[in-house]
Amino acid sequence: MLTIVLIIALPVAGILGYALRAYFGKIKLNSAEAKSHRIIQDALKEAETKRKELLIEAKDQLLKEKNLLEKEMRERRQELQVSEKRLIQKEEALDSRTEEIQKQERGFLAREREVKEKEDELGREFDRHRKELERIAGMSSEEAKEVLLKNVENETRFDISRLINKIEEEAKRTADKKAKDVIVSAIQRNASEYTSENTVTTVSLPSDEMKGRIIGREGRNIRTLENLTGVDMIIDDTPEVVVISGFDPVRREIARQSLERLIQNGRIHPARIEEVVEKITKEVEETMLEEGEKAAYSLGIPGVHKDALYSLGKLKFRTSYGQDVLAHSIEVANLAGIMAGELGLDVQMAKRAGLLHDIGKGSLVEGEGAHAIVGAEMAKKFGESEKVVNAIASHHHDREQESFEAVLVQVADAISASRPGARRESLDTYIKRLDNLEKIATEFKGVEKVFAIQAGRELRVMVDNSVVSDERAEGMARDIAHRIESDLKYPGIVRVTVIRETRIIDYAR
Repeated sequence: MLTIVLIIALPVAGILGYALRAYFGKIKLNSAEAKSHRIIQDALKEAETKRKELLIEAKDQLLKEKNLLEKEMRERRQELQVSEKRLIQKEEALDSRTEEIQKQERGFLAREREVKEKEDELGREFDRHRKELERIAGMSSEEAKEVLLKNVENETRFDISRLINKIEEEAKRTADKKAKDVIVSAIQRNASEYTSENTVTTVSLPSDEMKGRIIGREGRNIRTLENLTGVDMIIDDTPEVVVISGFDPVRREIARQSLERLIQNGRIHPARIEEVVEKITKEVEETMLEEGEKAAYSLGIPGVHKDALYSLGKLKFRTSYGQDVLAHSIEVANLAGIMAGELGLDVQMAKRAGLLHDIGKGSLVEGEGAHAIVGAEMAKKFGESEKVVNAIASHHHDREQESFEAVLVQVADAISASRPGARRESLDTYIKRLDNLEKIATEFKGVEKVFAIQAGRELRVMVDNSVVSDERAEGMARDIAHRIESDLKYPGIVRVTVIRETRIIDYAR
């Protein structure tokens, strides 16, 4: 019975369980569908809300950009209106100026016609007077002119010959007195300390016996030194001192070092002198290049041309401003650089122009122009910029200043030279005169070397003996003297000495 009950109960229980499981599963499924539907509805609502918010924000942003664009368009429109107004004003001013120029041109044309009419009238009057004079004189104007010129020429020749003879006689009588007056006047007007300091170099000797060795047999040693260096060697009663005199400081320095080297070595004869002078000349040239490089390096100025550095080094031996001109140039460069930095200008360009502003003074031949113009031409040849070239050319107002840096260079130059007694122009004048004397002599054929000595009172000309004969040397001296008389102005007398010598060299081996 229990077994039967169990057999009947198990299927019934299974059916009931399945029915219950199916019922509860349906309930859960309906609940899940309802929940998912609610989630979808909520998401749709939220998405719609977001879409509306984004749409509102986009409209606001678009409105702001529209307002900004309209504002910018209004500003641009105002600017265009202002520009258009200015253009109209300029056009009106230009029309007014054009009308004024046309009016002036009409006035000039009218005046030109009046002048032409007056010229024609004067020409007719002149012809009438000329014909009347020809009628009265009984000869044509050309014949009268020829007779008059011949009479004037004869009278002028006679007067000139008489005047030349008179001047020569007076010059012979008064030459000594005039020379003394000129020397005394020069001494009174110029400080002897300045002249000595800038034109004389002294060399100390170990003993007075060395003077005789420097002079040499019949003076050949001292003549060789003077001819090779282009200076004067003054050996007088001053104990243990030789004075080197000359206006070219580079030549004086070469002569000083050469003489000291010869004294130190002890062997003094013409061949040794030539060897030493040549060696010292090369050393001095190397020193000048080193001084120029040192100056550029100390100021931090790169890329300066080698020839420009060499010309800068020459300024080391120039003392026309109370100190060597290289130190003055470095000082000007520093001052110009400092002022340019304070004003927010180009410091490197100001320093470069300041350093090179007096480079023209290192040129051996300055020509007829001022040192500022010569320096500007040199700087242009050395590849410097147009601003630097203009600053150099305009630092003494020889040219218009085209930049603020050029003004600063001119101001710095004035500041550096503003101390009492700093500006001296006499030495520059002397050097220019000596250069002109030497330039005239070098233009003659056969001339090898030229030295202006004795403060420009003597010109020594070394000629090639294979080109210039003894007779030609005499004529050359006379021709050079005539050229100096006609081309230059100078005080006193210039003595022209033409030196022609033959050297035969052989070697014993």
